[in-house]
Amino acid sequence: MNGQDKDKNIIHDKQHEDKKEYRKLNEFERHVIIYKGTERPFTGKFNDHKKSGTYICKQCGAELYRSVDKFDSHCGWPSFDDEIKGAVTKTPDPDGRRTEITCSNCGGHLGHIFYNEGLTQKNTRHCVNSVSLDFIPDKK
Repeated sequence: MNGQDKDKNIIHDKQHEDKKEYRKLNEFERHVIIYKGTERPFTGKFNDHKKSGTYICKQCGAELYRSVDKFDSHCGWPSFDDEIKGAVTKTPDPDGRRTEITCSNCGGHLGHIFYNEGLTQKNTRHCVNSVSLDFIPDKK
């Protein structure tokens, strides 16, 4: 094994160790978060959710979105026009038509981001699977 292969194994082992700390996901959550699936529109628990608080990654618990950035896009999935700085990674899909969004902390699939739809002043829509999220209400 050369030095580069050894470094790759260390990185892989570190990623494997980190996953031990992640929350246990059910089969459907794994389908969406790990294997980049999607939930059916208008079925997710956070689509019509209006409470004040913070949306976090279902897999690792990292803070992703604030409720003040959530809006009703009528697309069938929770929509946000901004993320918590540094929380979301944007990667063009191989077909070049969409941009995937993932949790910057664990790489879990969240959904896709769309621009220039004119739905908010920020002109951005993070279209997120509810199953990829958990929610922490603001303390009163």
